[in-house]
Amino acid sequence: MSIAEQTWELRLYIAGKTPKSVSALNNLNKYCEEHLQGKYKIEIIDLLLHPQLAEGDQIFAVPTLVRKVPVPIRKIIGDLSNEEKVLVGLNIIPIKTT
Repeated sequence: MSIAEQTWELRLYIAGKTPKSVSALNNLNKYCEEHLQGKYKIEIIDLLLHPQLAEGDQIFAVPTLVRKVPVPIRKIIGDLSNEEKVLVGLNIIPIKTT
């Protein structure tokens, strides 16, 4: 199965409804709808409710986005406001070379 046909599994770690957490979720939803229509799943993990889940993906800061599938696992920390950085970081679009 090619990456284009795969369902992307993304996990967003947040800590409550902070402005950064809300912004990260809104940005992630927007990027996924624009670039991965119908080919993604987003799991939201609130570490205020489930702090024990931070250990599994080695989460040290929030918000943190983890791409579980396709492998390899990738992580992006922050509110995801820089669209190009997020898309390149998740390998949704290739790195631009000059």
